[in-house]
Amino acid sequence: MNALAFRLVPNPTARRWLAWIVPIAIVAVAVGVGPYSAPLGVIINGALVGGRIALIALGIALVYRANRVINFAAAELGLVPTVVAILLIITLDWPYVVAAVVGLLAAVLVALVVQSAIVRRFSKSPRLILTVATIGISQLLVFLAFQTPSWFESLTGKGFEQFGSTRIDPPFTYDWSIEGFFFNANDLLTIIAVPICFVALAWFLQRSNTGRAVRAAAEREDRAMTLGISVVRVQTIVWIVAGVLAYVALFLRAGVAGLPLNDPADPALGTVFLLQAITAVIIGRFEHFPTIAIAAIALGILDQANTFQAGNDPSFNNVMLFVILAVALLVTKPTILTRAGNVTTWQTSAEVRPIPAEMRRLPEVRAGIAGVALALVAFVLTLPLWLTEAQMNLAAVIVIFSIVGISLVVLTGWAGQVSLGQVGFMGIGAIVGGALTNRAGWDISLAMLVGGLAGAVVAVVIGYPAIRRRGLTLAVITYGFALVVGTYLVAREFFGDWLPDSRIERPKIFGVIDISTETRFYFFSLAVLLIVGVMVHGIRHSRTGRAVIAVRENESAARAYGIDTVRTTMVSFAISGFFAAVAGVLFVHQQEGLGTAVYAPRESLTTFAAVVIGGMTSVVGAVIGSVYVRGLKYFLPGNWQLLASSVGLLLVLWALPRGLGGSLAVARDNLLRKIATRRGMVVPSLLADERVDDPVGVDTHEVTAAMQSRPTREQLEDVF
Repeated sequence: MNALAFRLVPNPTARRWLAWIVPIAIVAVAVGVGPYSAPLGVIINGALVGGRIALIALGIALVYRANRVINFAAAELGLVPTVVAILLIITLDWPYVVAAVVGLLAAVLVALVVQSAIVRRFSKSPRLILTVATIGISQLLVFLAFQTPSWFESLTGKGFEQFGSTRIDPPFTYDWSIEGFFFNANDLLTIIAVPICFVALAWFLQRSNTGRAVRAAAEREDRAMTLGISVVRVQTIVWIVAGVLAYVALFLRAGVAGLPLNDPADPALGTVFLLQAITAVIIGRFEHFPTIAIAAIALGILDQANTFQAGNDPSFNNVMLFVILAVALLVTKPTILTRAGNVTTWQTSAEVRPIPAEMRRLPEVRAGIAGVALALVAFVLTLPLWLTEAQMNLAAVIVIFSIVGISLVVLTGWAGQVSLGQVGFMGIGAIVGGALTNRAGWDISLAMLVGGLAGAVVAVVIGYPAIRRRGLTLAVITYGFALVVGTYLVAREFFGDWLPDSRIERPKIFGVIDISTETRFYFFSLAVLLIVGVMVHGIRHSRTGRAVIAVRENESAARAYGIDTVRTTMVSFAISGFFAAVAGVLFVHQQEGLGTAVYAPRESLTTFAAVVIGGMTSVVGAVIGSVYVRGLKYFLPGNWQLLASSVGLLLVLWALPRGLGGSLAVARDNLLRKIATRRGMVVPSLLADERVDDPVGVDTHEVTAAMQSRPTREQLEDVF
């Protein structure tokens, strides 16, 4: 095939151009004459949309090659600079070109600050930690973008109206039409700017010394360092380039469709566009830049062609995108996506260990346990005494999302598989459980059981492709699944006869126990949370739980001991999906209806961030994180919720990698050590991760040797 291509097109430059043009032309012809029958104007518009998405996709690929992470803040890197440029144009009447240049400089500055102040802090962390950190970076940049207009107004005294939907006028006038579809100068700017970015990026990577250094550092970071290449400098440049690409994409889009800043939960290019970019990157296997760009343009054409069809709904495009994403993950060969180094983040050493058996019977320890338990019980039971009925509604929501958090502890904390679509499984439970009680008249307890089983089955089906790919594959496909659930499966216009009614009455439990009030439903949710906690505790200390942890820590060693690693991982998927779906059944009855906003993909990111803040391996931490993040919705307005959750996420990842729950466990262990020292006790489980300098001259070498040989209590007494 290569020899034939050489004979037909001997010129290398011509072959490279054909490599770009031919695939796009094939997609365009297929769309034009196939079942879509989209006119040429729609195809051209789709190519323009895909070109802007390609800039985001190339930025994702660049950051991945430099840092081995999927950057979920890829679009948001250009959000604040774009807002600044638009404000300069529409409020101060700055010339288009001058404002665009100022925005470009702002993009360089934002990317530089993000890389040096945040990303560099995680240079020695596992790659999964940094991937999660990009979620916090995304939320932080969104907050800054939403606050920038008000800060700008206070500095300049210039006001504005409906900034979020404002389109900026191009610097010149040029209009043309193709088959009834009209284009203007903003579209022409996309036609000019996108190819320039492609050529400039290709020249940068192929011809410049810095570009060669980027490629060298991406291939072998250690070898690049031995050759004198500054990896830190290279990564900084990569983030700057990614920020510039994101700015160009958003600025061009602002001229065509405005900048969507009306919804803090789904800003910038939106979840759909981010998934389009990630899908293009996966098709290009994270390293073939021409393939990535071509795939993005093709996806843009398919998206616009599907939108053009009579009776089409935007959710159909989301289903099509998810199918393409799933096929891409199954068909394409495993790539560096699965060779990202240490992607397992929460190791066994970070898990919350129980109180040592030899200390549980000590009077002060027993008194402390009883005191803490009594305080917690008194707190949760007396909430109705000092909260209103409306506030009890929020308390029930926190309890329900604590169950979702626990499901993430099972899947990510134990199995090491990252899910960014847990709210999607929650939606499956809401659909099934709500329909069973509302339409079939089932008891809510049976509805929770069946809804949980439905969530378990869907989790296994969605998670199975991740078995062969590992790494961050599950994060990508579950994020796409959450998009389908939030926009399509819960849409009443498509599945009205299958979904619960608009209004759902809260049925009596076993036909006897009334849960119609907010307070009663809070206590019911609390009881379910307690049952789930007990079940998770039992699973963790069973053979299944130990096998899941073993597979996470060392899959090869686990297989050598006869553990079926595939089945064990699938069990963790099923357990996690079951608990998330149970929470969904609770939620649809707590809300007394099936809404759509709560099942948006960004809600899954918020839920994941809450569990990381609380502690990914801790059930108590999952509850603490849910209280922190969901409680913010009561105390803080929408924009400031993003600040608190993003900063909290980044601070926890950086300073408290065990999360708030794990940090409390560390404080507890420190207190137990003091008690043990005061009593002259030797507790091996407390000495394992803490060096003890005994003032009476204990030989620590003898203690270590004794511990390694599994000593009896009498042997330890002889050492001391």
